[in-house]
Order: sequence, then C-alpha cells, then structure tokens
Amino acid sequence: MAQTVTEYDTIAAISTPPGEGAISIVRLSGETAVQTANKLFKGKDLTKVATNTINYGHIIDPDSGEVVDEVMASVMRAPRTYTCEDIVEINCHGGIVGTNRVLQLVLGAGARMAEPGEFTKRAFLNGRVDLTEAESVMDLIRAKTDRAMQVAVDQLDGDLRKLITNLRQEILEVLAQVEVNIDYPEYDTDEMTTKMLREKAELVLGRVDELLQTANQGKVLRDGLATAIVGRPNVGKSSLLNHMLQEDKAIVTDVPGTTRDVLEEYVNVRGVPLKLVDTAGIRKTEDKVEKIGVERSRKAITQADLVLLVLDASQPLTAEDRELITLTKDKKRIVVLNKQDLPQQLDMAELANLVPEAQLIRTSMLDVSGVDALDKQIKNLFFGGIENSQSTVMVTNARQSGLLRQAKASLKSVLAGIDAGMPIDLVQIDMTAAWDKLGEITGDAAPDELITQLFSQFCLGK
Repeated sequence: MAQTVTEYDTIAAISTPPGEGAISIVRLSGETAVQTANKLFKGKDLTKVATNTINYGHIIDPDSGEVVDEVMASVMRAPRTYTCEDIVEINCHGGIVGTNRVLQLVLGAGARMAEPGEFTKRAFLNGRVDLTEAESVMDLIRAKTDRAMQVAVDQLDGDLRKLITNLRQEILEVLAQVEVNIDYPEYDTDEMTTKMLREKAELVLGRVDELLQTANQGKVLRDGLATAIVGRPNVGKSSLLNHMLQEDKAIVTDVPGTTRDVLEEYVNVRGVPLKLVDTAGIRKTEDKVEKIGVERSRKAITQADLVLLVLDASQPLTAEDRELITLTKDKKRIVVLNKQDLPQQLDMAELANLVPEAQLIRTSMLDVSGVDALDKQIKNLFFGGIENSQSTVMVTNARQSGLLRQAKASLKSVLAGIDAGMPIDLVQIDMTAAWDKLGEITGDAAPDELITQLFSQFCLGK
C-alpha cells in the first residue's frame, strides 16, 4: 500500500451530476479545505465546529456581500475521511447556475479545480484504498443490476485485495526460503526448496485460474452484455425489445422496414445487464435510408456478445433468414421462434440442419408467452456456474484479468523451470515476476503512469 501523503493543495469540484435536482454538492479536500470554505460561509465558524457535523448557513460573495445560496456545510476532519484529508461538502440547492457560482467562489477563495478521479486518487495515495477498491468505486456508480452492485460493494470492502494479498504472502514465504537456501546452503537442501517452490506455484496458479474464470462474467456485470436483436423485417424484433424494456420504445407496425436505425437500451434480465440493440430488418432494399439501417445492423452483429435471432415460425425460412443464420454462426446466439400463436409453417427439420447447436425458444409477442424462458436462458448462458457460487470475489475489468494472465504465465514458467532442472536462483526470477504482477493489481507494485491513467477515467468530483 502507498505511504501516507501529508501535504496537498486544496481541490474542489461538483460531486453531483449536472442539471436540476433537489441538492447539488460542492466538495473540497485538502489541508486548507475548512479555512477556504469558511471564507465564504456565513453561519458558525467552520474552523471551530466538531468533525462529522453538518452546519446551516449561507454562501456569501466576499467581494459584493451578496447571498449566493442557503446551504448546509458538512465538515469532516482528517484522517477519518474519504481522502484521509480535511473535507468540506457544501450542500446547495440543485441547479446549474447556483452550483457553478458556489464552485467559482470556492476556486476564487484558494482551492483549485480537481482533476477527474482526484479525490479517489488521494484516498489511494494516502493508503485508505488499494487499486481494486478504487476501481470498485466506479463499478458501484455504474452498476446496472443488483448483482453488479453487490460485487462492487464486496470489492470496495476489500475482498479481492485480501485474496491477492494472501496470494502474494504465499509467494513471499517461498521466496524468503529460496534466499535462505542461496545464502546458507548448508542449512537446507535444494530438493526441499524445490519441492516448496513447486507446491506454492501450483497452489497460487490454481487460485489465479479460479479468479480468471470469473473474468468474462465480471466484464458482463461491469459493461453490460451487447445483445443484438436481429431478423428480417416484421418478425417481431421491436415487439420483443418493447417487452423486455417494459415500454413502447420501438415503433411496431405490420409494415416491413419500419425500424430504420439501430436502437440501444439497457435492461436487467435476471441480474444480467443487457445493452439491447434493436436492428433494422436485414433485407435487400432500394430505399437509401433503410439501406443505411441494414448496414448498421450488420455492424451490430459483428460487435455483439449475444445475438437473439428472431424467426417467424408462421412462415417458411426465407433467403434473408438463411443469410442471417450464416452471419451469426460464429456468435453466441439464441434462436427465437416467434408468432407461436399462428399456425406453424417453418420447417423444423431444415432449421435443425442449419443450426444444429442452436438454443431454441418459442415465443408469441401477442400473448407474451415464452419470454420468461428466454430470460432464463440468457441468465444460464452467462452465469451458469457463477450465480450459485457463495464467493462474490470477481475480476471486473481488463486490467485485472490481464495482470492475472501475466502472473499465470510466470507461475507456469516456474513449474517448467523446475521440471527442466533449472537452478533455483533462476526459477526464483519467474516467481518474483508473479509476485510483482499480483502487486500491480492492488497497486502495491504499480508504476506511476498506470495510476495516473487509471484515475483519469473517473468522473469529475469522485
């Protein structure tokens, strides 16, 4: 963990979303945060109030004496704050003009504008959180489902950090034993140290593999599952989208080609966040606008994590249907046989021959039958082995999974070196590399450039 930093200038930013609302918060952090806010605050002397108190008063323009807003000022003293520094949060009436005016007065009183993520960066540099906990802050803000929120909360509590720290400790113990063997060979034998190296490498490798198995699910929870609803015109794609969204987002008519652009919406399907993409029906057309929509539909298929291929069960397969089956053959897909309320004309033997591996769901948008089965299938497809797990420790981003893969490669090199009879001091190099890569996950061994780049992705005021 990083050493505590005791001196920083005072930073300020608006910590609530822009726009109209009940409250807006201007946050200050730094050694002079209380004194800076006190220059503008008419009420109690903020420099003398107790920590963790909220105080009623007004923000005054010191140049004109004008009352800018009626506010509540929260005072929190270091080190038991989010940044481990003095923090003041000025709770203003929600609104763009008033909140910006308060922020400008705060900046004029001696604070500077915070960079994106700088409050959380200071929490990291002051040793309050590690990188996994810092990343979970944004995961919590962006959580789209209850399960995503719970994973973020657990990571914010340090579950992943504790696991990684324990793995690094396992490696450190064997590295210490290797050093003893190298410096004092008379007190140990190479065989005993090699055996310990192998056991520890296999133990840590197994646990790293377990973490990596959660990476795909973690990515889905964090970013949502890009799901393209595709099919030829008028097979029920927009009706399916509207039902999953529980609102009439897409226009539904019996006129082919009604949907001419790609519609995107997020929806929670049994804990799986889907970024639903309703595409224009793919068919040959001379209409310039519809043609652009068809091309965008093809692009949406290539970018999708999951394809819901909707077919009209009341009609035989068409050339467009067969083309879509070919376009989506390399994608994870579910075939939705819609219009089950009508007499079936689709040749199931032909369909089974074209998509032998397909997961088929029968639906009718008229009476909304089969949609629950579709929701269940989507959940099982992506969280089959994870949802019932008692562990909520999960790898949630590419940085973490990439470092775990590098640590795994180093651990495999350790085992390969032992099998090849390499000297212990050479095998130790790969074991140390694994220890370093795990340290980068928590920030214990992270370079400054990585830290700067990571926090730059945070929102302003966090």
